[in-house]
Amino acid sequence: MIEDNCADNRIPLPNVTSKILSMVIEYYKKHVETPKLDEHATTVDDELKAWDADFVKVDQATLFGLILAANYLNIKSLLDLTCQTVADMIEGKTPEEIRKTFNIKNDFTPEEEDQVCRENQWAFE
Repeated sequence: MIEDNCADNRIPLPNVTSKILSMVIEYYKKHVETPKLDEHATTVDDELKAWDADFVKVDQATLFGLILAANYLNIKSLLDLTCQTVADMIEGKTPEEIRKTFNIKNDFTPEEEDQVCRENQWAFE
């Protein structure tokens, strides 16, 4: 970006709002500032996991914004955390419950839905 003269006043971050960027910076600060001392590693790891769990207790729009930002900025640990949060939201739910959770319209006809269920029976066991 510097070679392209994009670093004069700002670096463009399309699709990353200021709210999401401030949360990404908060996440980075917490993970960088947390000491990695061997003697306290378990306690520090437990505290960081608890902090991470609280960090992702946000509304869906914010969570998906964090996923997009983590992907765009190539922040693997944040991407893993946020995607795992979505996976946990889906786990154990029926397709109808997932649609309701994420406000997804079912565009299958009843016949198409039956066919998909038959073809993917393993997913419904």
